[in-house]
Amino acid sequence: MALTAKGRATRQRILEGAAAHLRSSEPGGVTLDDIREVTRTSKSQLFHYFPGGKDELFLEVARLEADRVLEDQQPHLGALDSWAAWERWRKAVIARYRAQGAHCPLASLLSQVGNVPGAAEVSTTLLRQWQDYVERGIVTMQDRGDVSARIDARRAAGAFIAGIQGGVVILRTTGRTEHLEHVFTVLVSYLRGCPA
Repeated sequence: MALTAKGRATRQRILEGAAAHLRSSEPGGVTLDDIREVTRTSKSQLFHYFPGGKDELFLEVARLEADRVLEDQQPHLGALDSWAAWERWRKAVIARYRAQGAHCPLASLLSQVGNVPGAAEVSTTLLRQWQDYVERGIVTMQDRGDVSARIDARRAAGAFIAGIQGGVVILRTTGRTEHLEHVFTVLVSYLRGCPA
């Protein structure tokens, strides 16, 4: 659907409002009436911009949040070419999740997987892209001779993503980032070839 500048702004406002509401609520319990209320949108407006209703809106929110996860880590994630760059990325990730606390966009996205057609694909794509960035960083460091060529870059990158997400789950429960910090310490030490 071709939208005017005003229409694009309205659609984006609805998306942003829905995303903020989903981060602070249990997604399975959110209704279109909830979204209408928090975005101050009429039912006709909502269906004009999202004719597929709740499923279409939630899928678009999932895409928005998936993009945000990667954008929030840039430019660090795309430039893992030195130990200083890895440290900048670590600090950015920890600061991001510390600031978000329990309101994690990715957690919101993953909690929608069972409820929204297409959300599983969005989640899978996000995790693959995130892992690809980390893998490229490891390969770059291997090419420079800073990381052993014996390390399987794909597996190590997967461990980073799984570890970060595990640390975030614990952060959401405890309000503390120490487990997330430990993940980085252990995995970067592994890449450096020294004990954690």
